[in-house]
Amino acid sequence: MDGQERRDFLKAFFGTLGAGALGGCSLGEAAKKEDVPYAQPSLMPSEFRKLDRVGGELRITKVETFLVKPRWLFLKIHTDAGIVGLGEPITEGRHLTCRAAVEEIAPYLIGKDPRRVVHHWQAIYRHAFYRGGPILTSALSGIDQALWDIKGKALGVPVYELLGGPTRDRIRVYAHAGKPELLKEKKALGFTAFKCNPTKPRPARFIESPGFVSKVAEAFARLREAAGPDCDLAIDFHGAISAALAKVLIKAIEPSLPMFVEEPINCQETDVMAEIARSTHLPIATGERIFTKWGFREILEKKAAVVLQPDLCHAGGITEVRLIAGMAEAFYATIAPHNPLGPISLASGVQIAASIPNFLCQEQVSLGEGYLKTPFTLSQGYLDLPTGPGLGVELDDSKMADKLDHEWKNREEYDADDHSVMVW
Repeated sequence: MDGQERRDFLKAFFGTLGAGALGGCSLGEAAKKEDVPYAQPSLMPSEFRKLDRVGGELRITKVETFLVKPRWLFLKIHTDAGIVGLGEPITEGRHLTCRAAVEEIAPYLIGKDPRRVVHHWQAIYRHAFYRGGPILTSALSGIDQALWDIKGKALGVPVYELLGGPTRDRIRVYAHAGKPELLKEKKALGFTAFKCNPTKPRPARFIESPGFVSKVAEAFARLREAAGPDCDLAIDFHGAISAALAKVLIKAIEPSLPMFVEEPINCQETDVMAEIARSTHLPIATGERIFTKWGFREILEKKAAVVLQPDLCHAGGITEVRLIAGMAEAFYATIAPHNPLGPISLASGVQIAASIPNFLCQEQVSLGEGYLKTPFTLSQGYLDLPTGPGLGVELDDSKMADKLDHEWKNREEYDADDHSVMVW
């Protein structure tokens, strides 16, 4: 056919397709319709018709939060199909503020289709005008987790399947252990990776004595001896050390070969952290107090750390951490999701770990005993790849009945001699 005939054919073909696909209305008319359904069954191949079991339509009906001991905030997002999504939106020590932030976002969510996860992330983040910060991104993180949980449950697949499928068959996790005896106990449970804080006689001052430095190094060496040469042992300075002292301490612990050195200084001092990273062969880690892809961009560009630790409850949830992991891969950096929180946070981190190629190790403090109907199980330092839909976990409300409400507060640290404020 000649050029004119081809144009006439294509015009007629796409005109017919548009009328059928849009129910007889034009593209312009469809764009004007409010709350266009997420997916029209007529447009979906038969093998992807599982959404039909929820009637094609799915709406959020209620947003519910509840405080959970020891210091957590859990979220349930309810839908009109009976599917409930779980999330963990928490800013430690500011749980009431974070809870209020979720309640302020709730009116936006009610009546919406929860499956438009990225759309809702953008709307919640960008319509806030004052963007970012620990409270907003923590609230958004928990909501994002719950929306992914709903989407996975509606489709009957784990979240990692929606992110491209598994990149590994099991997920390595690490435990906290600050004393040799505790480390040996956890090693006997099956853990092969651990993290500790530096054992020090008191909060560190800006510049410290040789005796202080020796005690930190010797305590870490004892932990390394308890772990043995085939286990990994990381150390977390918690951003509480000055740059001048951090360089000295890192040099002192180098012989014990930590898996990584976490937050040797305040994470906001990106240029100084990059300088420290260049001064040692040990991997530098940071990320628990960095929010969104924009926060991690500077860390990567300045090569301030090679181990990134985005927290699924703070950095922007599953949606954002998947993007952060992609950015890190481009800079040959690895991901070790931060998680000193609860089992929903762990479940979210596991979904990320299962779906990215540059995963290192997942932090955990609870495998869900006393909170989940089926807690995670550990074998040789790993968790099995979850197979349940969504996040793959269910809360056990009966077991949690005695764990509701808490008044947890951040610690206060003061210098023992002059009582000035110290960082814990």
